[in-house]
Amino acid sequence: MDNSLMLKYAFAKTIVQDEGFQDEISWQSTLCFNDLNETTFLREIAWVILTCGMKESIIRNRFEDISRCFFQWSSAQKILSNREKCQRSALKIFNNEQKIAAILYAADQINNIGFKTIKRKIQSNPITFLQTFDYIGPVTVYHLAKNIGLPVAKPDRHLVRIATQENYPDVQSFCGDISRMSGDPIPVVDIVFWRFATIDHDYLNVLSSLNGGNYEQKDNRSLFEQNYSYMPELSMFQ
Repeated sequence: MDNSLMLKYAFAKTIVQDEGFQDEISWQSTLCFNDLNETTFLREIAWVILTCGMKESIIRNRFEDISRCFFQWSSAQKILSNREKCQRSALKIFNNEQKIAAILYAADQINNIGFKTIKRKIQSNPITFLQTFDYIGPVTVYHLAKNIGLPVAKPDRHLVRIATQENYPDVQSFCGDISRMSGDPIPVVDIVFWRFATIDHDYLNVLSSLNGGNYEQKDNRSLFEQNYSYMPELSMFQ
């Protein structure tokens, strides 16, 4: 693997940390599918359903209030026992009937067949089975999978563009290679590059400028100095 790829990952990770997203990295790094329980699954599938096709920041600002509407995702049974109340209160915060209905459908599925069976089905065939839930499609399924502790990357538009620029056929192989070299889990590699892309909208040019350690000159200063003069010494193991 080209050493410049590891430089780019270290660069992106340090920027993401400096911008205040270390907790996000730490959370992603501790996820383990074996630890998945009903509450966590309900919360994460609701998050993916709500963020589908929307800016993550919009849902983040409302998610705690929505969670209270669903009893902090305590159990599918409690949600369904209070279905109308949950639905009515959630719609006051996020007025999208289809997405709120999709969350209730997920609770229905868990309540009907039991979470232990759900977990076994995920473990047996995760990508296929998770797509049986509403709003979980061929891209969002990877978002949900990584958020419940499975070692996959989400092929969102930012990560696809970065992987393509680095001459990789897909984001799984791209993140997998960096994971093996850095020791960071694949979902962490995913979230580092995704978050970096949301921080710097010129992310492709910034990363490209790091090829071979040669930085593009702008106004007699390097791109590195111009945009990230506050950045400390690079380390991918901070």
